[in-house]
Amino acid sequence: MGDPQQPATPDRTVTPFDDGGLYDVVFGDFRFDLDFYLELARQARGPVLEIACGTGRVLLPCLQAGVDIEGLDLFPGMLEALQRKAATMGVTPTTHRADMRDFALTRRFALVFCAFNGFVHCLTTDDQLRALRTWRGHLAPGGGVVFNVFFPGREYLAGSEGTPVLEAEVRDPATGLPVRIYDTRTMHRVEQVQHSSIEIQELDTEGRVAAAHRSETDMRWTFKPEMELLLAAAGFARWEICGDFDRRPLTRDDEQMIVFAW
Repeated sequence: MGDPQQPATPDRTVTPFDDGGLYDVVFGDFRFDLDFYLELARQARGPVLEIACGTGRVLLPCLQAGVDIEGLDLFPGMLEALQRKAATMGVTPTTHRADMRDFALTRRFALVFCAFNGFVHCLTTDDQLRALRTWRGHLAPGGGVVFNVFFPGREYLAGSEGTPVLEAEVRDPATGLPVRIYDTRTMHRVEQVQHSSIEIQELDTEGRVAAAHRSETDMRWTFKPEMELLLAAAGFARWEICGDFDRRPLTRDDEQMIVFAW
């Protein structure tokens, strides 16, 4: 299944993003934010850039809809999976392998967006500011940045630690067999960082684990007042922070945080 993972080394841990094919089996059919970003891309008056575009879950539907869109991602396995899918669709995406915190493209964009919590992988304030400043620097006059991040509510912060939690069970489209993803979390509340030890299990026809893929990743959460300070320090002139994809006000701690900045 998928692409071979890059091997772990003493200074490198295997991440969930090394194997684009396996990632796509688990997350490729997620649609909770697709209509939101697709509509924004259609309405953009100019070219669009997707940060952390992954395997093209959002980028490829935008391209099929006629949007002038490019994608950027750090992980070659994700971009390779994207290009394979694009070939089956008969489209030719323009992608860039680069760090979201530090890249320099020649084009300027009417819209820069980062879907599916991509921004949470900026683990320090310096990382966050570098990313936001780089994104702002790639905007055309009148352009804007949009991204969503999870909002750390009380139940989330008090949730289970050190115990595997079943996050999702899906069917492998190639085999029809179940695939499960478990997340064992550790919260570093002072640093506002969640460490996840992830195991993706492929099951056989008897429901037994036929293969297990282990990886690790870190994510930093951000509170609303902190996000406002980041946007100001990054040089944005104005912004709007919403509580869901329908742009309702952010009033509850169990909602997504949707950030618009110009």
